[in-house]
Amino acid sequence: MEFFDVIEKRRSVRNFKPGDVPESDVENILETGRAAPSGANMQDREFIVIRDRDTIAKLNQIQPGFDNGPVVIAVVMSTAATRWGSFWVEDCAACVENMLLAATALGYGSVWIEGTLLKKEQWAKKLLGVPDDRRLYVLLPVGHPAEAGKQAPRRTLDEMVHYEQYGGQNPKS
Repeated sequence: MEFFDVIEKRRSVRNFKPGDVPESDVENILETGRAAPSGANMQDREFIVIRDRDTIAKLNQIQPGFDNGPVVIAVVMSTAATRWGSFWVEDCAACVENMLLAATALGYGSVWIEGTLLKKEQWAKKLLGVPDDRRLYVLLPVGHPAEAGKQAPRRTLDEMVHYEQYGGQNPKS
């Protein structure tokens, strides 16, 4: 799949068909997360690959609806870089977006689960054995989409882009 097609095709998927995600595909998705940029080259992310059905069912308490996925990738972040600021949040975002795009390119669906996770982070950290000095920041269920995701309406570039200063019009229009 071409890069711009992947961007256009990516959707949030919360319902998956039965079937596995081969380890080689999981490794490819993880590799794109590993390769994401990192402030001060901290490389402050780690991953937990979860295939155990009982664990996935328990994680479904965080946000119902994804427990039929064959694999969940937990993104764990070190916040050690906070002495220089909170760029670990941006590092995580770059990592997760790479992984979502990789999943799409490989024909899978996924969804970024963060907000509901943060409300139950301590519980989930205990379930997954995440050390106290780390953040369990994102869960990514991955699998074959059960249905085609719908694209939410998007604003046009004309509604979003300013030239030279805020409110500036395109000189070519």
